[in-house]
Amino acid sequence: MNKKIKTRAVDQLFEAIRTLKTEDECYAFFEDVCTVNELLALAQRYEVAWMLRQEKTYTEIAKQTGASTATISRVNRSLNFGNDGYDLTFSRMERDLPKEEEH
Repeated sequence: MNKKIKTRAVDQLFEAIRTLKTEDECYAFFEDVCTVNELLALAQRYEVAWMLRQEKTYTEIAKQTGASTATISRVNRSLNFGNDGYDLTFSRMERDLPKEEEH
């Protein structure tokens, strides 16, 4: 954990986020907390991370998401040398998805 961001204010923000229960609640909260551009940038980084984990190329990712190669590179660095936050959410989301029925 980055000691620079471990503050009372950040703790309170995370506590607030943990209280959100529905997608509509998330939209309401994040639209109040973030500008449209900030929220779209966060979503773009998450999408880039997902695509990198799916072994998509920088070119494919840039084309599909509109992310710059600098953004893609930064997200890739976080995936490889960060705190595994992206992977934690990916594994939980995959675990919680309903299994497709076999045909």
